[in-house]
Amino acid sequence: MSEQDDLSAWDEALSEQAEAEGSADGDSAADDMSAWGDALNEQANASKADFEDIADSSASGKNKVDLDVLLDVPVTLQLEIGRAKVSIRNLLSYTQGSVIEMDRLAGEPLDLLVNGTLIAHGEVVVINDKFGVRLTDVVSPQERIRKLK
Repeated sequence: MSEQDDLSAWDEALSEQAEAEGSADGDSAADDMSAWGDALNEQANASKADFEDIADSSASGKNKVDLDVLLDVPVTLQLEIGRAKVSIRNLLSYTQGSVIEMDRLAGEPLDLLVNGTLIAHGEVVVINDKFGVRLTDVVSPQERIRKLK
């Protein structure tokens, strides 16, 4: 059975279902079902995209990618100074003033993560009584891709 036959059968089944329901708005439901079937048929008959043309046009520089669209997309920025595994018993015993030992040494750079991906290393700075981060090492895109694998 071809794709065209499948779509025609789907259109017929939808029409039969609308008739079988016999509701007061059966005519509008049948119209909706028929429109749905027509849309499926149209989609099946549409020509397939020619990806070679797209690749050729982008390689020749005719169509430039507009990255300005992405510049306002919000991302989550995290600064990680260290991690610690503790038991629930110890966690419940913490009070104000408790010290939690981290897995990093004092003075070791912290990690800057964007949407959970390591982007850079840095150090904490204080400017005008506000905390900030001075980036000391930015991870290259090649290194980020290599870590994903």
